[in-house]
Amino acid sequence: MRIQTERTAQKEHSTPLFLTSSFVYDSAEDMAAAFADDTLDVNIYSRFKNPSVDEFIEKICVLEGAEEGVATATGMAAVFSTFMTFLSKGDHIISASAVFGSTHAILTKYLPKWGISYSYFDMNEPTSVEELFRPETKMLYVETPSNPGLDIIDLKYLADLCHARNVLLVVDNCFATPAVQQPIAWGADLVIHSATKFMDGQGRVLGGVVVGRKELIHPLYLFIRNTGPSMSPFNAWILSKSLETLFIRMDRHADSAFKLATALQGHPALSGVKYPFLPDHPQYEIARRQMRNGGGIVTFELKGGLPAGRKFLNSLKMLSMTNNLGDSRSIASHPASTTHSKLTEEERQAVGITPGLIRISVGLEHPDDILSDILQALQTEQ
Repeated sequence: MRIQTERTAQKEHSTPLFLTSSFVYDSAEDMAAAFADDTLDVNIYSRFKNPSVDEFIEKICVLEGAEEGVATATGMAAVFSTFMTFLSKGDHIISASAVFGSTHAILTKYLPKWGISYSYFDMNEPTSVEELFRPETKMLYVETPSNPGLDIIDLKYLADLCHARNVLLVVDNCFATPAVQQPIAWGADLVIHSATKFMDGQGRVLGGVVVGRKELIHPLYLFIRNTGPSMSPFNAWILSKSLETLFIRMDRHADSAFKLATALQGHPALSGVKYPFLPDHPQYEIARRQMRNGGGIVTFELKGGLPAGRKFLNSLKMLSMTNNLGDSRSIASHPASTTHSKLTEEERQAVGITPGLIRISVGLEHPDDILSDILQALQTEQ
């Protein structure tokens, strides 16, 4: 790792934090040469490059099996920067309809303003994507598992379709993390993360990252360098330390999530429970093939709809009510009235976001305590 030569001067065990806005040069000639270099190899200014940010990026590249990467201030900055780098006026993007609410807003509200068209496909009918490709299609974008519906799609199938047509396959791997799934191994060209979630793991800082082949990352790096949605060195330092426990945490999240999902099946207040590693999940076989475990998110449907959802949330005693996920503490949210509230009712129904849908981000507490709090809150629905 490049950072190695910069962090050993004092023989420190924990990587130092490089809180500096700029870097100095030995001569005017060195300074001129640095600004003539558009690569990622020279420290000039922390909006361009910073040793703390470099370390975080390099760890993600190793975990995802990527050649290079670039970090951003937030996950949505990573998504938007990727769209802006590789899409131009007249281009077309295909996206799964089941995407995060802010991603939906970019696709439907902002890209059309700049002459970029989009088409949605249903992840539960994956072959429907084939008829959507056009000569001007430049990118196919998916979240798998999706937020919040936990839909799964065969990445190799999508990669084969895209590569036969010279179309980029971009995968949001936020819900799984590289500890659970490596989309590049299945043919993805670029992988995006909201590092704010499971990568941080404690709800402390914001961040995003995109990794992939070097020739794709370089233009993305230049876009971010020039437009400014760069990651804070402090946030990168926090996130880099968090990665040291990522696999341990994700194993615990997934183990508890599976126990919770299994225990809730058949509960009289619920019309259904969804988790990728439950055998009744529609894409169970794909999930088992692509993922090490089922991840840390469980969803269930309350029979009483929106009133039941609010009553359930207000009855929780231990779980937090917040719009984040991937925390050490368990979190309950109601997507229809929060993260996906800007969608129309028809749009929400199309991606399985019903009025009674509850999303649980399973934390690191004892699984019995998580289940106990949910069960007591469900008692109010019977």
